[in-house]
Parts: sequence; C-alpha cells; structure tokens
Amino acid sequence: MRLVRWEPFAGFNEIFNRMLPASLARWPRVAAPGQGEKYEWAPSADISETEQEYLIRAELPAVKKEDVKVTLDQGMLTIEGERKQEKEDKTEKYHRVESFHGAFSRSFSLPENASADGIRCESRDGVLTVHIPKVKVEAPKARQIKVE
Repeated sequence: MRLVRWEPFAGFNEIFNRMLPASLARWPRVAAPGQGEKYEWAPSADISETEQEYLIRAELPAVKKEDVKVTLDQGMLTIEGERKQEKEDKTEKYHRVESFHGAFSRSFSLPENASADGIRCESRDGVLTVHIPKVKVEAPKARQIKVE
C-alpha cells in the first residue's frame, strides 16, 4: 500500500476555473499542483469589423513578433506564442511582479463570410492586429419544391 499525502485544496483551482465566467477565463491561472509556480495566461483581445474586414487586436506587450504564430485551421484562427522572462538583474530588488511570462494561446472561430486567403497580420506598439477580409456570401433564396 502506498501512502499519498492529502492536499485539501488540490482540486480547488480546477473547480474554480469551471465555475468562472467565460469573460474571466483569460485571466492568469496557477498551473496544476506539483508544477511549481507556473501560470497560464492569455492576452486580451478586441474584435471589431468594418464593411471590408474583421479585425482582431490582441495585446501582446513585451512579446517579439518572432515569438508569435498565427494559424488558421478549419475556420479556427489561433494566436499563440510566448512572452519570455527577462534575465534577472542581481542589482535590482523586486518588490512586486504582476506581469506574467510563458506560453499563451487564444482561438477565434471565423464567420462564414471571412476570406481565409487574404488574412494578414501586423505587430505594432505591443498590439498584434489580424486583418480578416470579408467575402460576399449570397443568402440562399427560398424556392418552392414540387410535391409529387
């Protein structure tokens, strides 16, 4: 028989994250027990549209554009990457650190009238902007079917 140490709050994070509203799901979360002080985080994003395109603006401060990957697979656009931690300066004494580092990922479902061919991205001033052009999709017209 193997002895297992009882952790009274071991499942607390998992239960809390399930009950969390979806709008708060991108807030940093502590990783599972036994993985150290590791956090999972996701950048906040604004989604808007014009007559010509959809725009996704993701806040990625201190993330180099080389560390960001944008993919499209079966109508799902995914922004993923990593915010790398700066090397610790031994002459500097930190009193509080509120920025999170590590890998992140956000996925967005694209509407039917989004053109996969013309998607382009630009990174400027810590904001990644994804331009998704629209295509005209004609609404199906109602037609009568003959009853035999």
